[in-house]
Amino acid sequence: MKGPSLGVRVLVLSVLSIALMVVDARVAALQPLRSHLSLLLTPVYYLADLPVRAWDTGYQLLESRLDLLAENERLRAEALLTKRKLQKLAALTEQNVRLRELLNSSSLVDERVLVSELVGVDPNPFTQRILINKGAQDGVFLGQPVLDATGLMGQVVEVMPYTARVLLITDATHSLPVQVNRNGLRAIASGTGNNEWLELRFIGDTADIREGDILVSSGLGQRFPAGYPVGRVISVSQDPAQPFADVRVAPTAQLNRSRYMLLVFSAESGYGEIVPALELDDTEAASVDAAPVEAPADTGNDAPADQPATGEGSDAQ
Repeated sequence: MKGPSLGVRVLVLSVLSIALMVVDARVAALQPLRSHLSLLLTPVYYLADLPVRAWDTGYQLLESRLDLLAENERLRAEALLTKRKLQKLAALTEQNVRLRELLNSSSLVDERVLVSELVGVDPNPFTQRILINKGAQDGVFLGQPVLDATGLMGQVVEVMPYTARVLLITDATHSLPVQVNRNGLRAIASGTGNNEWLELRFIGDTADIREGDILVSSGLGQRFPAGYPVGRVISVSQDPAQPFADVRVAPTAQLNRSRYMLLVFSAESGYGEIVPALELDDTEAASVDAAPVEAPADTGNDAPADQPATGEGSDAQ
């Protein structure tokens, strides 16, 4: 015996569905049933939506991480630039007290700089050299001053296309002219081969220098810009039998810990063949746009391209 035809079954199901919808809309008799069915179907809804939610969550996490990394790099560079300017405040304060207008404040704090990163350390225990990730393609040149967030670190002595080698101020072959920030006393700070301290040469027993004095670069020798912190006097030993005092200085730069540093483009040290387009704040950008950089006059202190920079304020003579 044949059952009802397909059309009849469809019609019956349609009428039944309409009847259920009408009953559900008019009375609350089917509310418990609908609640139980909804409870049973909840895991199905969750599993069906799981791939979409997993994709959205992963994408948001990846995007947030990339944004945070980019912002972290930007803030690190801005903090480094800000600390570089703050290094000059002590020198500026003392100069204002002594009413010495050696340089105006804008030229003191607005040298052009390029952020670089440490990529290697010379394994030779008798030298104090590091390798940075900026080179000739970035405008780096021989003799260029290098500093970190707390003070002078050294100068570039070898330039390669994409990297450069920096001689630290504590190297035994390096010397630079400094002055006592308190009274302007000039001296020569020489490396000792130990990155913990420098020594001041040819300081007389009667010289006005004491523990705690801050030493800044004097700008003599046309190598390092004036006013950057170099170190702090940690000991002064005076022997009447000796013509000069034994003065030791602790570098202010974190030579063993700094990973990011600044390459300075200043009129004192000269410019290389390429002056890179730097990311500056609005004030610096405006000053650079208003006054294009001109190549400095030849001072006669430039070293050949295949030799380290020498002269007063660089390697020891």
